[in-house]
Amino acid sequence: MKRGKTPTFLVELPLATQPDQAKHLRAHLEAARCLYNALLGEAMKRLRLLRAESRWQEARRLPKKYKQQRNTLFSSLRKQYGFSEYALHDYAKTARCSWIADHIDSTMAQALASRAYEAANRVCLGKAHKVRFKSRGRGLDSVEGKRNDTGLRFVLQTPEQGNAGHLIWGSSLIPALIDWDDPVIKHGLDHKIKYTRLVRRRATSERAAGADSDGNRYYVQLVVEGSSHQKQKNTVGTNTIGLDIGPSSLAIVPQQGPVQLQTFCEELRPNARKKRRLQRKMARQRRANNPQNYDTKGRVKKGRLTWKNSRKSLSTRRELANAERRLAAHRKSLHGKLVNDLIRVGNTIQIEKTSFRGWQKLFGKSVTRSAPGMFSTHLKRIVAKTGGTLSEVGTYHTKLSQYCHGCQTYTKKPLSQRWHSCPCGIGPVQRDLYSAFLLAFLKPADTTPSIAQQDWEGVEPRLLTAVECLKQRANEGQILPRSMGITRAGARQSKSLAGLQQERSSHLLLDRKGRVEALDEL
Repeated sequence: MKRGKTPTFLVELPLATQPDQAKHLRAHLEAARCLYNALLGEAMKRLRLLRAESRWQEARRLPKKYKQQRNTLFSSLRKQYGFSEYALHDYAKTARCSWIADHIDSTMAQALASRAYEAANRVCLGKAHKVRFKSRGRGLDSVEGKRNDTGLRFVLQTPEQGNAGHLIWGSSLIPALIDWDDPVIKHGLDHKIKYTRLVRRRATSERAAGADSDGNRYYVQLVVEGSSHQKQKNTVGTNTIGLDIGPSSLAIVPQQGPVQLQTFCEELRPNARKKRRLQRKMARQRRANNPQNYDTKGRVKKGRLTWKNSRKSLSTRRELANAERRLAAHRKSLHGKLVNDLIRVGNTIQIEKTSFRGWQKLFGKSVTRSAPGMFSTHLKRIVAKTGGTLSEVGTYHTKLSQYCHGCQTYTKKPLSQRWHSCPCGIGPVQRDLYSAFLLAFLKPADTTPSIAQQDWEGVEPRLLTAVECLKQRANEGQILPRSMGITRAGARQSKSLAGLQQERSSHLLLDRKGRVEALDEL
């Protein structure tokens, strides 16, 4: 019988490792790496045999409308060749030979088997092209158990005993650094621990605080049953929000309240510049250390090559890895702050269904820096946790970027056209803000938003106010993404757009002067 799922969250604690304990942990992780590679190799071997079967090809050629027949054939073939998670669990019993059994217990071996099966199954389903074996230099940086009563486990003392916590793995008893004054940590440790995960992260150098002789820090992640701690300032709102996510910008339009068009993860730009400098430095060092691997035009020669690394190049590589780690941590923090800001406004959010993987080919640098797909995943998880709804609207049927609610017509626009202006009198308004406005007033069952005139009259001044704030930032010399359509300070604006905006602004002052002044006072 399949177990029911319960809410789960993580609590991470740093470990105070001694040199001998760090040595034992490195040995344990090396054994886990060898076992994982063996399990992954066995899973891929079974997958190759499975794909070579003629019945597998017959099942693939069946039309998708025969869903039950396809599933029956695929299931029988998987069972015949042992390509399943539990079949790989059985293989882990024999693969866990004598010396590996001294480091890896049975529950951890099953967890590694599940991890290897998931990687191979992604290749089987077409979600990945290949699997990645863990090399000795790359290593395996995280392992976990399945329960907290055997193998890798975390033990917390009672308040009478001192409230200390220890990670137990084999003969090692490693103390954890617990800040009981932190309400998030205290809330997590008051709940039941499902299982424990050990994580190894690279520090800046061996001399960094808490690092071992190889320059690594160790952390314990407690997978805890229940709901995570919610701060009082992050109370859930009741508004409906239209959210237009772009590679480098984010348009936020609630049905009521202020409108925002902001640069996506703007604070990451200094860190990204440092990362590019380190990458160029590494390229220069690689060329200086290996001139024989480049031809007369500076291109890398074809074939198998041997690369030499100097101490300086290895130091630059560690510095780049540290910059990447800091960039990822800062990005995750900014995503969390932005999600909390949205939840405080409302937990009914509507976004467009977008292929973020397709954006990587068109907007590689922006997507790498801001990670909109990761932000979308984080937003879905938090909205579900708060009991809200996040609806993804298909762009094939809605075509909100081409729609005008005034005349209810569709007009194709090139991607370079960042303003919506229609002869019916709607606009000019910034394109991303207008799409987010249409999302905010779109009903889930409809493909075209039904917007009353009073709704548009209430939202239009807020949209203009958000644009004026961006223009003021541009006039002060701040650099804004080109997707916003706001010219920089001193740049010449197109005559058509300037004339439309001037005419529209004067019309608003004559007809709705009191409304605009009231917004300015807020």
